[in-house]
Formats: sequence, C-alpha cells, structure tokens
Amino acid sequence: MMHFTVAIDGPAAAGKGTISRAVAQEFGFAYLDTGLLYRATGRRVLNGEEPVAAAQALIADDMQGVDLRSAEVAQAASRIAAIPAVRDALVDFQRAFARRPGGAVLDGRDIGTVICPDAEVKLYVTASDEVRAERRYKELLASGGDTTLQTVLADVRARDARDAGRAAAPMKPAPDAVVLDTSALSIDQAVALALEKVAAKGPPRA
Repeated sequence: MMHFTVAIDGPAAAGKGTISRAVAQEFGFAYLDTGLLYRATGRRVLNGEEPVAAAQALIADDMQGVDLRSAEVAQAASRIAAIPAVRDALVDFQRAFARRPGGAVLDGRDIGTVICPDAEVKLYVTASDEVRAERRYKELLASGGDTTLQTVLADVRARDARDAGRAAAPMKPAPDAVVLDTSALSIDQAVALALEKVAAKGPPRA
C-alpha cells in the first residue's frame, strides 16, 4: 500500500489549513490539522488539567470542541506547545497518522522539521504578519468575535515569537521545504501553486 506524506508548516493564518485540505482532497489523502491536537490539549488545560496529563489523555472527541478556534484556546495551545513533554506525548500519534496507507497531509509548525523529516513533500506557507492579522480578524468577526485588528496583530506577533523562539521544535522551514508566501496571492492562486509543487513529486491522484 502506498505511503506518501505531505508536510505543511507555517505561522497562523498564512493559509496552510486551506492549502492542506485542498491537497488532501485533490490526491485523496487523509488530513490532520495537528494544531487541533494542541488546541484540544490547551482547552483541557484551561479546564483545569495539568498540560502533560492533558496531552496524554487526549482522545479524538476532544478535537470536536466548538470553541477550539477561539483566541483564548489558541493562546493556551501556543503556551503548552512550548513544553517538550507535551510535544513528546503527541508525536507518536502524528507520526502514525503520517505513514498511514493511502497518503496523508499534516499541517502544523514542526511537521517537516521534527514530526516527518522524511516526508515526500515539504511546504512552508507564510505571509506578512499584517496580512495574517487581517485574515484572522475577519475570521473572528465572522464567527461573532469581539476584538480589534490591533489586538489580533499583537496576538499574531506574540504567537509567532513564542512559536519561533521556543527551545522545543521551533517553527521554521525545513532546509528542503518549498516556501510559499501567500501575502499577495488569492486563495485559488495559493492552492494552485501548492498543488503544482506536490504534483511534481508524482503522487497518484484520487
């Protein structure tokens, strides 16, 4: 059975989730938003659990929470993601998913560098912090959030600094990753470019 892993990394609101889902659909691969693992763990921590115990006890149902996209949960996820023992608790789950038969797409912060360094395709999707803050601000408003663009931009910059500066698996492109800057691209353009890069590696299409 065919194994084919696509690792897609990058900062928040760069477009990697949209791109990852499109790649998975195009090639018939399974898709894992690894950020949800950390968000679900962060939600459990906000509910009073200790971070490592929360990661070890995580179950699939935890990733169905309706508030996992909230700013509060995102910040909690970023904080607990800096704890090496939390990351260790979630590594095996991600690696097993990545090598499942039929192909897999994983998006996160350290997929190409730590989780799947041997992935057949590695993409690093990024955009300027101002563009990403604008995108996230619109998402939050559309979902009923009450915030300001300045607050979201500050959150984006704080999270970038924390994710890139942590000692455990810092966010950065893998040496052999293809960097896609989506700052000036439409969603369709970004997806098309990503599909082109994946297709060049020759995976079978769905």
